[in-house]
Amino acid sequence: MKFRKFGKLNWEVSALGFGTMRLPIKDDKVSGPNIDEDNAIKMIRYAIDKGVNYIDTAWPYHGGNAEILVRKTLQDGYRGKVKLATKLPSWLIKSVEDMDMFLDKQLEKLQTDYIDFYLLHALNKKCWENYKKLSIFEWTKKVLNQGKIKHIGFSFHDDYNTFKDIIDAYDWDFCQIQYNYLDIDYQAGRRGLKYAAEKGIAVVIMEPLRGGILAGNMPEQIQDIFNEAKTKRSTVDWALQWLWNQPEISVVLSGMSSMEQVKENIESADKAAINSLSNEELQLIRKTADCYKELSSIPCTGCGYCIPCPNGVDIPNNFKIYNEARLHNIFKKKVIEYFTWGKEARAANCVSCGKCEKLCPQKLKISQLLKDVVEYFESA
Repeated sequence: MKFRKFGKLNWEVSALGFGTMRLPIKDDKVSGPNIDEDNAIKMIRYAIDKGVNYIDTAWPYHGGNAEILVRKTLQDGYRGKVKLATKLPSWLIKSVEDMDMFLDKQLEKLQTDYIDFYLLHALNKKCWENYKKLSIFEWTKKVLNQGKIKHIGFSFHDDYNTFKDIIDAYDWDFCQIQYNYLDIDYQAGRRGLKYAAEKGIAVVIMEPLRGGILAGNMPEQIQDIFNEAKTKRSTVDWALQWLWNQPEISVVLSGMSSMEQVKENIESADKAAINSLSNEELQLIRKTADCYKELSSIPCTGCGYCIPCPNGVDIPNNFKIYNEARLHNIFKKKVIEYFTWGKEARAANCVSCGKCEKLCPQKLKISQLLKDVVEYFESA
């Protein structure tokens, strides 16, 4: 495993971090108490044994059960081998008492005396304004002094100017942004990455594979571009090496769902190096990104924040089937999957209540996009 500087802190982090938003599950539901615990624990411990020292979780992951799974994983001496990160659910905070309550519950769920890296989760303009009204930095000073957390940071989903305002407001230890070769100019983007790093703030990367879109079987046009490269890599390795090539990045979080993915990511991380890609390879990735944008469909990452839907619609799966049909030009195969799937979960059951849109970190117009799914599959 390769290790990198974690911003201004006197600590080195593994190039690969383990994110727990997409742990293996026992059924097809995105969230809920359905984690395949035996396999999940084996996967995370395997990664730790191979050198991964940053484990990331959060209050809402897997219906609130990811933190409990992490607690079980870090027993038997594994807690001392890693730094643990979890997050304060910003959208649920109404008072200072709420912040105390959630942190104390997380410490209890994780059965730990302290959290190494604590994040204000999914900051956007609205949540940031609320935190300022609640004098957030008085609270962070208190819990840091109490030893309940060791370092404070935030994860982010909004525009660059909001990101810059938040960065400038406090002496943060670290931040977490969505970034991959499709999202260079999206949300904080490359400008935000560089701005934070210049201030000595460690940058943690989420969605390195854009919810899996940059992994696995590629559309034919994309595969043709990768075939031009002299150095042969998997699509996952291309996406990860592009990130690790950049010196501003401290750690790349991968939400791995199988042991196969864990092993593939660790093998890739063992090769991680700054400025290792040639100009020719960087141009190839730019060409790939341009091709993806031409083929683009719905930029859903499958995070599952939008569910459960009050009407039973499985929003991420609808978008996944739609994207696969369009990107790979396999309408006939996917329309069968769509109609053999549970009727109540299909896009046609959306009543446009808008609850999901308030929760979507990508700010997708979900109600309209579900109508597009219906038109694509059900009007053929």
